[in-house]
Amino acid sequence: MVAEICHLFKRSPHRPRPEIAFLRLLAEGRVAPLGPSADDYRRMAELVERYADLPLGGADASVVALAERLGVVRIATVDRRDFTVVRPSHVAAFELVPALSS
Repeated sequence: MVAEICHLFKRSPHRPRPEIAFLRLLAEGRVAPLGPSADDYRRMAELVERYADLPLGGADASVVALAERLGVVRIATVDRRDFTVVRPSHVAAFELVPALSS
């Protein structure tokens, strides 16, 4: 997840400051990364298989699996395609941020 978050920061017009601040939060222990469990890996495999036509990769499948386990509804992403198609088990659809401009 840390790599995915750092990847999102690459799109920031203020880069590299937000990424540096995030990495410092990790180093100071003020933010703790969360890794997938064995059940999450099983769910990721199910998702990659079910959505092979996208193709949904392990990185996005891990976001879905962790969101399901933690009850997270709002996902920050610049890859809207996968997250608009995938149907999580705990809600009808994810709320994606940033919202699209009208």
